[in-house]
Amino acid sequence: MDPKIRQELLESALKARTQEVTEYQVNIDNYRLAIERIGNDETMQEFKAILENLLQSSIVECRKAQLMLDVVAEQVNPPGQ
Repeated sequence: MDPKIRQELLESALKARTQEVTEYQVNIDNYRLAIERIGNDETMQEFKAILENLLQSSIVECRKAQLMLDVVAEQVNPPGQ
């Protein structure tokens, strides 16, 4: 594989993974704030449960995306260089 092309692909992946992690974090923050705002409002408990599930799955997916971001970042900027 051409090292220049590989580096370009890695840099593109780094940008995409950074955006992915940021999008997950924005969603996580929004879900947490919405859940807090709903509180004990009886008419919104079903929606709150949906948000809680979305929050949990987003946290897991964000962790996965962060792991991949870290792996790509390490390849773009290897330790010791």
